[in-house]
Amino acid sequence: MIDIGYEPKGENGLPGRRFFQKGGDSRTHHIHFYEIGNTEIERHLAFRNYLRTHPDAVKKYGSLKKELAQRFPNDIEAYISGKEHLVLKIEKQAMDWSKG
Repeated sequence: MIDIGYEPKGENGLPGRRFFQKGGDSRTHHIHFYEIGNTEIERHLAFRNYLRTHPDAVKKYGSLKKELAQRFPNDIEAYISGKEHLVLKIEKQAMDWSKG
């Protein structure tokens, strides 16, 4: 990952995860790695797949992220905290949706 420009960030707050980002302060990409069988994989994929098929959720999530990035350009903790409620809501919808 380092050879293709990604910076390792360790678990970065989520036990069992390995996190890599690319783009420095203007992050352009990020990747989560989990060991096969980790229960977090299902949650992340459900969230991703839900957003791929629910444009209204994408719009809300994207708008909130843009607003928070403008309000907290140098405070990643405030940015993360500001989106937590919506992320948890979408995550629950995504998990319910993925289970049919």
